Amino acid sequence: MSATSIARVHGRRVFDSRGRPTVEAQIELQNGAIGRAIAPSGASRGSQEAVDLRDGGVRFGGHDVTRAIGSVNGPIAALLRGSDALDQKGIDQQMIDGDATPAKSRFGGNAIVAVSLAVAHAAAAAQNMPLWRYVAGDQAVALPLPEIQIFGGGAHAGRRIDIQDLMVMPIGAETLGAALAMVADIYRAAGTLMQEAGKLTGVADEGGYWPVFESNEDALTMLVRAIEHAGLRPGVDAALSLDIAATEFSSNGRYRLALDGRDLDRDGMAELVLHWIERFPIASIEDPFAEDDVTGWRRFTAAAGSRVQIVGDDLLTTNAARVAEAATGQLCNAVLIKPNQAGTLTEAHAALEAAQRASLSAIVSARSGESEDVSIAHLAVGWNAGQIKVGSFARSERMAKWNELLRIEEALGNDARYAGGGALRVR
Repeated sequence: MSATSIARVHGRRVFDSRGRPTVEAQIELQNGAIGRAIAPSGASRGSQEAVDLRDGGVRFGGHDVTRAIGSVNGPIAALLRGSDALDQKGIDQQMIDGDATPAKSRFGGNAIVAVSLAVAHAAAAAQNMPLWRYVAGDQAVALPLPEIQIFGGGAHAGRRIDIQDLMVMPIGAETLGAALAMVADIYRAAGTLMQEAGKLTGVADEGGYWPVFESNEDALTMLVRAIEHAGLRPGVDAALSLDIAATEFSSNGRYRLALDGRDLDRDGMAELVLHWIERFPIASIEDPFAEDDVTGWRRFTAAAGSRVQIVGDDLLTTNAARVAEAATGQLCNAVLIKPNQAGTLTEAHAALEAAQRASLSAIVSARSGESEDVSIAHLAVGWNAGQIKVGSFARSERMAKWNELLRIEEALGNDARYAGGGALRVR
């Protein structure tokens, strides 16, 4: 056995930002190096993504993960013991082959992704490197443009508004540190304005404000006001980004906007979003149509793809083949990359590489159910993705990622480059 061979694989139950059980995997190598990682979970999920293995029943509302932990400590440990942690692709393929189901339902996507990430952390530790440098190899990297939630909606805020995430992107900043300082001011300004208007009712899943608005457009207006109230220029210093998550309110080819009391067909939905683009300084729109509305995606990208970033999430589920098909069909011009959606680090990276080959922008993304795990910050830098989305500018499971990016920026020193607004490639 080599010094970087896997000596021990251990899974344990920990808890995520919703207080639900999730899987933490720990990998120990022959040379004593240790890697740990925690599986996140999503509230809105694409139908083709890797599935979490949950126990069901009454304990923890059916969300317990003893079966997934059993997968880590049983069959996955047996498969990987003695394997070289430096062979990430081979290790991930062993788990894929051992599970042998399309959605990783035997071992559980939550078990597999926790182990996959923990292996990478252990390998990086064995090389005395931070994870971002280990996954980057010889590649030059840039610190990613953040996409940060200010208002939560959809499945993240009891569907109080239909749009799932209303975010800002600090496109005018020159460094990551300056970008995060901008967002801190916008977040604080939004809270002040909401409180003054009597529209603040709490905090959503990802740390954004849980608002009370009369319409979806009111939320967009308030977000522009927050940028201005922070002393910044909408569309110049900070732009708007929307995750519409349209699959969540789509049925039989119709889009039901409950807050607005509107029932729209495909063309009506496109007309509404195009109106928002004309009226507001929007730079990026995620999932403007349902995952099965291919015609809607194609027509909308043809109409708006030269002006805004159109991001496929539920449409693509971090799958390299679907990314390539979407690029060929011109369904979108950007891709969301979620490691737990694919199930392994290797598959997530393959999806990102497929996007880069097709000149699509990429956003490495966390999930609504998160933890103190900061893997996602390292991957966004090390893979040179250009953009990152981890939620709002509040709650420790979110701030852990932003703070880790600040540490990486400091570690890079004079070599630190910030992708900024240049990461928004539209065509």
